[in-house]
Amino acid sequence: MEQNAPREDIVTAPARPARVAVGVLALCFALAVLGRGLGESFTVFLKPISEDFGWDRAQVVSVYSLTALASGLSAPLIGRLFDHSGPRIVYALGLLLLGGAFLAAAFAGHLWQFRLSIGLCVGIGMALIGNVPNSILLGRWFGPRLPTAMAIVYSATGAGVLVLLPTSQILIDHIGWRGAYQLFGAIALILLPPLLLLPWRLFSMGSPHVVKRAEQDQIDEGWTLPSAMRHHAFWALFSTFFFTAVGMYAIAPQIVAYLIDAGFPPLQAATAWGFSGVVLLFGMLGVSSLDGLIGRRPSVLFSYALSIIGILMLWALQQHPNIWLLTGFVVCFGSMIGSRGPLLTATAMKIFRGKRVGTIYGTISIGSGLGSAFGSWAGGLLHDLSHSYNPVIVFALISVVLGMIPFLVVPSLRN
Repeated sequence: MEQNAPREDIVTAPARPARVAVGVLALCFALAVLGRGLGESFTVFLKPISEDFGWDRAQVVSVYSLTALASGLSAPLIGRLFDHSGPRIVYALGLLLLGGAFLAAAFAGHLWQFRLSIGLCVGIGMALIGNVPNSILLGRWFGPRLPTAMAIVYSATGAGVLVLLPTSQILIDHIGWRGAYQLFGAIALILLPPLLLLPWRLFSMGSPHVVKRAEQDQIDEGWTLPSAMRHHAFWALFSTFFFTAVGMYAIAPQIVAYLIDAGFPPLQAATAWGFSGVVLLFGMLGVSSLDGLIGRRPSVLFSYALSIIGILMLWALQQHPNIWLLTGFVVCFGSMIGSRGPLLTATAMKIFRGKRVGTIYGTISIGSGLGSAFGSWAGGLLHDLSHSYNPVIVFALISVVLGMIPFLVVPSLRN
């Protein structure tokens, strides 16, 4: 009997960290679904809010752009907060801010109030429970498998869209947009006490094997934000995040309107783009799997190639609106819209590993927020000035190619 005891310890010891890792992954996914879903739900609220107040579309869309901008600009501060205070404080502040923001928006009567609540506060709240803290926490549990873990978390964008967009429409139909915002705010605040009671000390420790390996690998390389900003890889990743987001979001907010103008019925157009939430998960996991098979650079370039093919299919839909081109566009563009995120995250975490990785990665992530805000604004402006989608598509194509270039020319990203 005494001889069997150590064997039992050997079997069960690795099993517990594995179970905790899965629990941490599930928690990060759930928080990402909530944050991204609540943020993207504004596309459903846009029309009833603009009709209630008589605001033009550009004024209301500015709230959406501000959400993306606030989320991106707050990333380095959130990374720094995570480095110093840990995940409990970061995630709790996120839920508190989201809950307060939606409750405030439910009683808003002026555009500046929506910009402050839904734009600024929701943007920061999304970032507090989003990719920056999730990537740092998951890095402690998954180590070399971080790209796969982050692919699952990044797919929360699609899951959040699939769940919360139709839910938002149903709530608006039954209790109005103000009632829906009150409910969203209440849910976020109700989730706060259970979140605080989770075993955060255990979650923060990470897997013993991963932490030990990280300690051996990083032999204190001493990265700081100023030293990282003097490294070419920092600005290469920043520009990749920025230009890729510009290309994606120049198109994404206008896709449903584009498909309707191309001749598709509104319900079919909305359903087709909604299906991108399904293919996004497969795209995330597929590209992350390729990373392990053929390497990071070929995997990233493959994802850009599919995005470019998808944009060209969207362009062709103007002249040849048919279900085959539409399906091809949704599969190619929709599945790749965030597929590079996990690989870029893992690359940044590997190059700048150390005690200040949260601050450094958060600063790099500013590129994504700036690109999302600039892309959506520029895409709308180009359409308004030209009364055509062609300049928007050309602009998106150029931006995607610019986002791909660092992986072709920057040595630390090529290797």
